[in-house]
Amino acid sequence: MVSETAGDRSPSPAVARALTVLETLVESDEELTLTALAKKANIPLATCASIVYTLEQRDYATRRVVGRSHFWRPTLRLYGLATQLIRKVDLSSVASREMRDLADQLGMPVHIGVLTGSSVVYVAKAAMPGFIQFDTFPGKVSHFNLTALGRAIAAYLPEEELTPLLGKLERGYGPKGKPVDEESFRAELARVAKQGFAVEDQEEQADIACLAAPFFAAGGHVTGAVGVTSFARDLTRDKRKQAQTGLVELAGVISARLGATDL
Repeated sequence: MVSETAGDRSPSPAVARALTVLETLVESDEELTLTALAKKANIPLATCASIVYTLEQRDYATRRVVGRSHFWRPTLRLYGLATQLIRKVDLSSVASREMRDLADQLGMPVHIGVLTGSSVVYVAKAAMPGFIQFDTFPGKVSHFNLTALGRAIAAYLPEEELTPLLGKLERGYGPKGKPVDEESFRAELARVAKQGFAVEDQEEQADIACLAAPFFAAGGHVTGAVGVTSFARDLTRDKRKQAQTGLVELAGVISARLGATDL
């Protein structure tokens, strides 16, 4: 956290204080009163009030009024800005060398996917060595709940973004595809969030299995996922553990390069 003293040494102390207030709101696990916010940000109360009212005016903060108390929290406008920024980032080049290394290590193609509506779009691929190639390519579109990539992303979406997707769940065409409802899918997402990666095993397509781990941008917002595709018979035991470890590590590298911290 930037203190007021550090802010006063900044080229623009006013901007430094505004950013400190905004960061304090985002980092807090609960709504804050103006007094608590000023104390936590180490900024004079009157200055903090001016800043937070300006943030409210620009739709970066909102408040809940209970009696004479006002409880402040940030809005998702920041997420909207982050989303626009990520669209300008060439994700195919963020960790291309590391993707190539993991594909060579596992003998499996490595992909990056992002969520667009209720679909996952593959935006980058490091193909595996050899003659056998899977039908995965940049530009491919799959329904989000039928892919490990989509599940890895959905597990970390804020509720207001996840809820509309839950009405668009689809059954897979693979031998392990089964009817899916909101309750069971939420339970699956809870498992994904707990273990840090997602699995899809012959639900979308026969004989094919996938693993994926999410990555994040600044502010901790989920931005996409990195995953591998393999024959289901090959993605078991030690190989599966190796893939899980490699993907979680690679997702961490991508998150760091996108500005995510404290994950």
